Amino acid sequence: MNKTTRALAEEADLRSRLDHLTLSRKEGFGRLAEAPRRNRPEHLSCRQLKIMNKEALAEYNRGRRKWHANLGPLGTTQMKALHEDLWDIFDSNDQDGDKVKGGIALDAFPGLGKTTAVLSFAKKVHRRIIQEEGKYTDEGNERWPVCRVGLTSNTGMRDFNRSILEYYGHPGRFRGTAAEFGYRALDSVLSAETKLLIVDDLHFLKWRDKNGIEVSNHFKYIANEFPVTLLMIGVGLEKRGLFSEGSSYEDAVLAQTGRRTTQLNMEPFAISSEKGRTDWRDALLAIEERVVLAEKYPGMIADDLSDYLFARSTGHIGSLMTLINRGCQRAVRTGVERLDKDLLDEVKNDAASERARQELKQALDSGRLVSQPKKAA
Repeated sequence: MNKTTRALAEEADLRSRLDHLTLSRKEGFGRLAEAPRRNRPEHLSCRQLKIMNKEALAEYNRGRRKWHANLGPLGTTQMKALHEDLWDIFDSNDQDGDKVKGGIALDAFPGLGKTTAVLSFAKKVHRRIIQEEGKYTDEGNERWPVCRVGLTSNTGMRDFNRSILEYYGHPGRFRGTAAEFGYRALDSVLSAETKLLIVDDLHFLKWRDKNGIEVSNHFKYIANEFPVTLLMIGVGLEKRGLFSEGSSYEDAVLAQTGRRTTQLNMEPFAISSEKGRTDWRDALLAIEERVVLAEKYPGMIADDLSDYLFARSTGHIGSLMTLINRGCQRAVRTGVERLDKDLLDEVKNDAASERARQELKQALDSGRLVSQPKKAA
């Protein structure tokens, strides 16, 4: 083995071992889906923290860092509604092999928890099928109910199929034509009896260039030949033409994909109605219950920070959870042990939320917007 071949082999081996820790390989997804519930650190008072020795305090704070970095997912109204729709479509696709299975396109703006919600659903699918049918198929193969792949702007049909083979760790993933990779991908899906194929970051694909049409055609092939529910996640998919009609060949190809695809979305929290304000408060109460800070008190988040957090997050769950996570890390590290406006003002959030912050703040301060429901107020 020459140096070049050895280097490539070592790189492939390293990538394979690292991928076991990510969702690009079945082992990584398996760890996520089958992981036991995370243990919440014990809630200790400031007095208890002061009498702990240095080593014990460091270990306790280490546990809280990990806990606060993984507070979600929250069972928000948006996530529950999405999961109900996903179960409707997924279960209705349990048809015989001669029937085309309907696909799903989750099309929503960034920061609304699309991927988090889909992974939460995928974990439920994995656990349900493994519980009902076992970890091994009748042929003795490992059963992997879910496959997840991600796209980039340069993804073509060959790359897409290779990503599927990478997920399963197929030995034929390194060499082959697009067609050969496609047959191997189908074989992997059939052998593992996969039922849900998740394609993330679909917006990275340039739909109207050669690669986009190739992959769109391949989605049609998957719907016809693969016994899976295809779940696509992206931003602005409708504007990119996934559901478009038209007279050109390219439009017709994309429209056919759209005809077989159910479009779902997720919305940010809105406080223009009593129901919206109630949903917002329920989310804050759920977060407050999970936070582990010595100086936490009832209403610290859901009452005292309701307006503030809505202005800072603009109602986007991703921005909200980022702000809470970073605020908790600072509260633990600095010994403040609570969340308040003074501490959170020092915490940076994503650029999109910060740009919209002042306008929302003015509306809330003036009373033109109210974030709390009447019964809470």
